[in-house]
Amino acid sequence: MNGVGDRYKPQKRTRKTGTVKRVALSDDAKRAYEALLETRAEKEKAYGRHLDPNNKTR
Repeated sequence: MNGVGDRYKPQKRTRKTGTVKRVALSDDAKRAYEALLETRAEKEKAYGRHLDPNNKTR
């Protein structure tokens, strides 16, 4: 028969750990990215303004 130690083992990790890549951006690149996000948000806002409020998403 199996012993008690074999029956109750700690659970194995299911998440795979990998290396984390970090990117350092210059100040100009950060400003350009922020501007891109702002314009994207403005476009989404303008698009939503022209939609029919009664037409709800599923």
